[in-house]
Amino acid sequence: MHVVRLHGSGDLRLHAEPIPVPAAGESLLRVKAVGVCGSDLHWFAEGGIGDAQLDKPLILGHEFAGITQNGERVAADPAIPCLACEFCLEGNPNLCNKLRFAGHEAEDGALREMISWPERCLYPLPDALSDADGALLEPLGVAMHAVDLAHLKPGMSVGIFGCGPIGLLTLQVARALGATQIIATDKLAHRMEAAQAMGATQVFLSHDGSENAEVWAASGESGVHVAFDCAGENAAVDTSIAAARAGGKVILVGIPADDWTGFTASIARRKGLTLKLCRRMKHTYPRAIRLVEQGLIDLRSLVTHRFPLAEAAKAFATAQRKEGIKVVIEP
Repeated sequence: MHVVRLHGSGDLRLHAEPIPVPAAGESLLRVKAVGVCGSDLHWFAEGGIGDAQLDKPLILGHEFAGITQNGERVAADPAIPCLACEFCLEGNPNLCNKLRFAGHEAEDGALREMISWPERCLYPLPDALSDADGALLEPLGVAMHAVDLAHLKPGMSVGIFGCGPIGLLTLQVARALGATQIIATDKLAHRMEAAQAMGATQVFLSHDGSENAEVWAASGESGVHVAFDCAGENAAVDTSIAAARAGGKVILVGIPADDWTGFTASIARRKGLTLKLCRRMKHTYPRAIRLVEQGLIDLRSLVTHRFPLAEAAKAFATAQRKEGIKVVIEP
């Protein structure tokens, strides 16, 4: 079979390797769709993410769907928690200190034709969901977990600061839960158009903070109940804190390129803000499937580029340039 391995920053290579042999409790999948995620781009551009660094050629790809040997179409949860540590037993498998994750550190991901994956991490896909939809259930799960952390209630106002795929999915989940005002910002005009099409009530192009006054005015000069930083850039974090109302919440979802987040402490302190950081997701797949199946979340419109496995380098370059919205590779 063919696989794509990352050998160093910007260095993706196609290899021929043996088909994996499933271990006990695993199923062999023919991979049908893999989404290129922002965290994949960190690995691609920087040779690592945070304190996790590349020490051997790695197969990236954690947003994926495939077909089992029995012909069943499935989406795969890329996280394999141990289910025995205190965090797992407390109901927080995303915080498992022994967690294995596809395309991260020593765990090869899905940029290959075949993969063995634990059966407990596979979720059958209904006919209404395409293979690409199945792959995008993972970023949808991240968006759902972010909104879960916010304890969002119907009638609340939210800000979405950064409208890449995660931001647009967070926007849609907030809308589905009854947010009545959704203010969105991004540096790219085509993402603002997408945000408006997906339910944003006001959109503003980001210019490193100069839009903060417009966002504050749009909130009625009282601020939003919940602000989501989905960009992973300090400018978006500053906008989130500036836009949040006194006593509000700021959810940090984005991953900063330099592994550093900073903000003006006095503003956050005077407002008495609650800051929460989003660590992947937990217990979201069944709910995510139902939301998409019932038409409450649109995944399909997010996919703007598709590439075969042999053109993975081109796919990553396209995603890195932030063309379109979501890039999918179809092995």
